[in-house]
Amino acid sequence: MILEAKGLSLILDGNRVIDGLDLEVEAGGIHSILGVNGTGKSTLAYILMGLYRPSGGNIAFEGRDITAATTTERAKMGITLAWQEPAKFEGLMVEEYISIGSSNTDIGEYLNMVGLSNRYLDRMADDKLSGGERKRIELASVLAMEPKLAILDEPDSGIDIPSVPFIIEAIREINRRGSSVLLITHSEEVAGIADRTSIICAGRIIKTGRPEEACQYFKEHCRECDHINLPDPGI
Repeated sequence: MILEAKGLSLILDGNRVIDGLDLEVEAGGIHSILGVNGTGKSTLAYILMGLYRPSGGNIAFEGRDITAATTTERAKMGITLAWQEPAKFEGLMVEEYISIGSSNTDIGEYLNMVGLSNRYLDRMADDKLSGGERKRIELASVLAMEPKLAILDEPDSGIDIPSVPFIIEAIREINRRGSSVLLITHSEEVAGIADRTSIICAGRIIKTGRPEEACQYFKEHCRECDHINLPDPGI
């Protein structure tokens, strides 16, 4: 396992957002976390990246306890997070943004991998880019960093439909180039590209299995749930 979380919990403003969560991510694969809005998906990503300190439980990366490690320390270990809402890169050209943390001089190669041409290199990385373009540039930057573990928080959220196949292919390319991927999403289509899928509800992992089985369960039990954010105790 490249990443293990055991008994993870987080209380924010008196609310238990993550509640005794257990998760194992195998090295070299893609593991998706599937859940509806408000189930703790992004919060889990922030805890794993060190942006929140858990109230309980522990996290291990490559067998080393990193529960108390800072975000910077985790980044140096090879963990990176692509945000659900890509950062605004005011004052930076796309080429400059992607090249941060990369020793490769052929930055255009990473753009091509996410379906964008080299003409984007000289564009400003600002709000004039579409949501899909910004997400694809964010993934190009992850490719350039070549992390050991890429945590991708809702990479398909808020993008135009034509961008979805490029996002999916970029995720696969990140994995093909040697990074383990933790893919966090509300989409069965995107979750389905993983090797393993875990369903999250009310800050707990309630089911883990093959993507087709987990996605079918999600479709039948979670899309129209009669106990939203209150996991069925019988599960």
